[in-house]
Amino acid sequence: MAVSVDTLAEKVRPRFAIFERLTYINSCSQGALSDAVRDSYARYLADWDEHGAPWEYWVAQLDAVRRSVAGLLNAEEDEIAITTSVSAGLDALTSALSFDGERDKIVLSDFEFPTIGQISHAQERRGARVEHVPADADGTIPLERFEAAIDERTALVATTHVCFRNGARLDVEAVAALAHERGAPLLLDAYQSVGSLPVDVRALDCDFLAAGALKYLLGSAGLAFFYCRRDLVQQLYPTATGWFADRDIFEMDIRDYSPAPTARRFEAGTPPVPAIYAAIAGIELMREIGIEETEKHVRGLTERLLEGVDELGGHAVTPRAWEHRGALTCIASTDAEQLVSALGKQGIVTSSRDGNLRISPHCYNTAEDVEVVLEGLRRHRGLLRGGS
Repeated sequence: MAVSVDTLAEKVRPRFAIFERLTYINSCSQGALSDAVRDSYARYLADWDEHGAPWEYWVAQLDAVRRSVAGLLNAEEDEIAITTSVSAGLDALTSALSFDGERDKIVLSDFEFPTIGQISHAQERRGARVEHVPADADGTIPLERFEAAIDERTALVATTHVCFRNGARLDVEAVAALAHERGAPLLLDAYQSVGSLPVDVRALDCDFLAAGALKYLLGSAGLAFFYCRRDLVQQLYPTATGWFADRDIFEMDIRDYSPAPTARRFEAGTPPVPAIYAAIAGIELMREIGIEETEKHVRGLTERLLEGVDELGGHAVTPRAWEHRGALTCIASTDAEQLVSALGKQGIVTSSRDGNLRISPHCYNTAEDVEVVLEGLRRHRGLLRGGS
């Protein structure tokens, strides 16, 4: 397995300078910096220096990243909004929903990132009711829990693809089928999956999707995107908006609000131009490397990681079956922050959430990286928490 696992990493690893100094295995927080993304920032600065304020050109770059995202998701370009964060996309969406009619409930899984929960609960001031779908002790959420929560009063179902706290992957297609059966749209947070798993909005049958370029897409902070199924776009009238959401951004009309006829209506103010350059570079690099190939590669690495944790007497809170987990593996710890710090002193970059150590390999990680992590865990075995 080691030879096949490392083939991909050996090909791409020289493009990521951080591996000359560190064992970086923290892509769930941020992807490693590639030569392509570093060069993209140099291009942005050169364009700025050469042209001064080339806004027509920068708007063209905005359209270019929209095309890149559409190709990545198997969506149409007019179904994609470019935002500064998932929060911005979700703010625009919820501002377009009415909670004073027959449908006043938001259903969300307990696996959601704080953004989803906080913005959902903020709608309570507008009449929304929020219902959480709880997880089982094994780190999964049975479909029956969604079935019990989604009803004819549901205005929106929000679910994550891969949970940021434990790495569990949800059955998006099944949840979408339930939501649609009861007349509710599905919002998918794909931030912890896009770039590490193939994400196809048609196959997943989601109505909305939010994610960003920071993690497995190898871009930088400040660039996210929001997908809205084409037939829903003009049914939604966002009131959280900005000048780039207008039908003609150069009309500069302060006496009218006429949102774009496309998903651009979910955009807001001045776009994050430097991050656009980085996002295009990161997305195109990941498509060149191959997302399906990356998924297979990471599966091999995480299987070895799970085996090694078992041998150490540790406990992975991430579900074991591949179809129920993503690229992120979470290890139970007696003091996760201390464990992250201890590994960091050995040059191993990880992170923590919810009392668990998070280890997230990507296309550039090798079997040797996993062994380095396992050796680090062996040295700090007292900070591992065994299974119950």
